Amino acid sequence: MLSQLNNSIIKCNKCPRLVQFRKKIVKNKRKQYFNETYWGKPITGFGDNKGKILFVGLAPAAHGGTRTGRVFTGDKSSDFLYKCLFKAKISNQPTSKHVNDGLKLNNAYITTALKCVPPEDKPTSDELHNCFNFFDKEINNLKNLKVIVALGKIAFDACVSFYKTNYNFSDKIKFQHNQIYQLTNKILLVGCYHPSPRNVNTGRIDEKKMTKLFKKVLRLV
Repeated sequence: MLSQLNNSIIKCNKCPRLVQFRKKIVKNKRKQYFNETYWGKPITGFGDNKGKILFVGLAPAAHGGTRTGRVFTGDKSSDFLYKCLFKAKISNQPTSKHVNDGLKLNNAYITTALKCVPPEDKPTSDELHNCFNFFDKEINNLKNLKVIVALGKIAFDACVSFYKTNYNFSDKIKFQHNQIYQLTNKILLVGCYHPSPRNVNTGRIDEKKMTKLFKKVLRLV
């Protein structure tokens, strides 16, 4: 069950470098969050466990998920993401601010390939493979899963690596926004630009493009 899995994720201390970095973030808070109590533990998935869509980011943000305790919550990337999810009618509201804000996902679950924030957003291969055990159990618990949406190239590469390691996936595929790929267990993988301020500010992605892709994903399921 996901509840048991999530409890084991939260208690995980398997990667010394990541544990140390989490503690450093909790200690060195951002000025605007100085009076807040940071979550400072691994992040679990969130959403509709009967959903057919799985959104996957690489890892929780240092002052987003690591602060709030929920994936894609409390930072600028989540602000943009949920505006688009709301427009596509996948979420019940256009914001994701904190764990008690009433947010719900429709037909979708959201998680990260890596459950802890890594220094410079760069996990080692060993750290990723340690978390693949959790990622595999998440996928197996989502009984209705049809489509994985990888949020960003690094998350996409992590998903491909996971399928090569666990499901004998051998196709050579490269990240491309709005491109659909067939994985080995009848699940589709969709490439999607990361909803980061950098991508939004440079015009690589905008609300119209992102919402259009999310509506396309809904049609796939």
